[in-house]
Formats: sequence, structure tokens, C-alpha cells
Amino acid sequence: MALGTDYELQECALARALEVVGERWSLLIVRDAFYGVQRFNDFLAHLGIPRAVLTSRLNALVAAGVLRKEPYQRAPLRHGYLLTSTGLELWGPLYQLSRWGGRHATEGGPYHLFAHAVCGTDLDLVGVCPACGGGPVPPTAVVMRPNPARAGGHREDPVSRALVRPHPLLEPIASAAVLPG
Repeated sequence: MALGTDYELQECALARALEVVGERWSLLIVRDAFYGVQRFNDFLAHLGIPRAVLTSRLNALVAAGVLRKEPYQRAPLRHGYLLTSTGLELWGPLYQLSRWGGRHATEGGPYHLFAHAVCGTDLDLVGVCPACGGGPVPPTAVVMRPNPARAGGHREDPVSRALVRPHPLLEPIASAAVLPG
């Protein structure tokens, strides 16, 4: 019996969320969108994902309202992918899942550290700035940087090369053209 692709018998909001972002590669595509990846070829190079799978996942994330397509070139017509307001809401869960992975599933800790852009203080485990207090810091006010404890071993695609320096989330990176926000 083939494994189903949905959770239709589950009456649960988590099951509905997994139908949107639970397929393999989907959360990594969303992660890269937070990193500032916008172009198809940059997602392709950074993730090492098969072209057909990337196309399918991007189409599904657009259909679910997590990403939107924006033209960045007229001839030939090319589109980039940007997070929608719905997609931006995934920052908290994605950040917390990443921190969990850095503590429990990755020897040597997280690959990237995230700080409040306003004061430079690293975010706590739930995405709050300990120095400034308040609630979780929105992705528009977060700077990521490589974890110095994990130096070396970086891949050579344009996105990986860009991520070896501090980088504000959502700011376009690599060969990505600046798209309308």
C-alpha cells in the first residue's frame, strides 16, 4: 500500500500544517526564502534538490499562499519567490525547530546564529532578544551569521558563499535580483 500524501483522517491543525509544509524539502525552501534566496536556480544550487521536486514544492508553497511569484526579468520571463505574510508567520516555528536541531540533532551545535539587528544580542531559544525583552523578534529585525564553532566545510554555491558573512534575513542574496517586497 502506497503512503498517502495527506492527513485527511486527522482532525488536527498540526496535520493541516504538515499538508502545507511537511513534504520533504518544503521547510528547507522556506528556510532559504528567509535567508534571502529568491531565484529558482539559487534554490536549486543551494539545496541540491532535483529540478522537478523543486518545481513541485515551489508550486505547492505558492498555491498554499506561503510564497508568491514575482517577475524579475521580462525577456525571457523569469520569476522569483518571496514569502507572503502567511509565509513570514513560519519564522517562529522554523527558528525554534532549527534551534532544537542545533541542540539535539547536530553534533557541534547550530550552523548559524541569529541576533537582534537592533542591539546585536543573540536570540534565545524561542526567538526573543534577552537584552531588549518583549516578544519574539520578527525576521525583518534578525541578522544571521555563521557559528564560529562550525567554521570550515562550507559548500561553494553562491548562497553558501554569501552565508559565510553576517546577513539580515529576507535581504536578497547570491545572484538573486532585488524583487518587489
